Amino acid sequence: MDQIFDENHVRLRSRVRGTYLYADEDGVGVSLSRRRASLNAAWQVHLVQNFVLFRSAAYGRYLAVSREMAPPGHRGLRVVQRDYDELVLYAVAWRPIGAPLTVDDEAEADVVLRYGSTRYLRANGRHRRWHTGVTVDDNGGVRTTMMFWMVEEIPPRIEPPVLPLPPPPTMTTTPGLMSLLLRRAEPTSEPLRTIRYVRANNVGNFNPLGWATFQFYGRSVYLLLCRLAYQLGETISVGGERGVIGIALCVQAGNCARLTPLVTDLPWCDDPMNIVVLATDSYAATQLRHPNVDEP
Repeated sequence: MDQIFDENHVRLRSRVRGTYLYADEDGVGVSLSRRRASLNAAWQVHLVQNFVLFRSAAYGRYLAVSREMAPPGHRGLRVVQRDYDELVLYAVAWRPIGAPLTVDDEAEADVVLRYGSTRYLRANGRHRRWHTGVTVDDNGGVRTTMMFWMVEEIPPRIEPPVLPLPPPPTMTTTPGLMSLLLRRAEPTSEPLRTIRYVRANNVGNFNPLGWATFQFYGRSVYLLLCRLAYQLGETISVGGERGVIGIALCVQAGNCARLTPLVTDLPWCDDPMNIVVLATDSYAATQLRHPNVDEP
């Protein structure tokens, strides 16, 4: 469990399935995936009191237990991504415990993740491989190998990743970009969500009463960056495929959540998002940690 310390990025790999805990692109679900080289498979450790919280490196939401029963073919309660507010610590709080030697392969699993007093995070689909949901289950108090997780540390990147470009026909950096950003996309194909945003100072502090809002169609993080630059009166220097913009975006998924750099396209859900804007040359921006998910 040496990899589980505050602010570290990790992957959680099922000992039995060999697949990774994955924040689904709908921004709500959690599943197992073979997509190792993805921000959705990266989780940042957040220590609170005696608990460990896992925050998605993709969308900033926390690994949490819902009150919903898992779908057929899965055991226990459904695991989801959710915001972290004052009243939901219990829902996102985990206790990592060293796992015993397995009977199957005599290898030592890194951890089991206990929720409450008797439930544990578990993979599903030992025999029905198409069942890829992640749940919490008590299994009568008996830990099974489906509850064993290997913890893989992810080293940090030296530089922030380049934002993905929006799909055609919006792939442009011409002066007409602003009119393009303000144009409404087709509501049948792109989600509409409320963006709440606030500008932070050099060390990342901001006025909690200073939030402003606007409506945003689509999922493109690059277009969201341009739209926020427009809202804040930032200059966009045109050049190459992308304009040069002097701000960086972080998502804050709940009042108690830490800031997560927003460097991938937004989730498919239309839930509101809280965006904290940093100057790229600020101290706060230089302290952000970006996992190097491409590292072999």
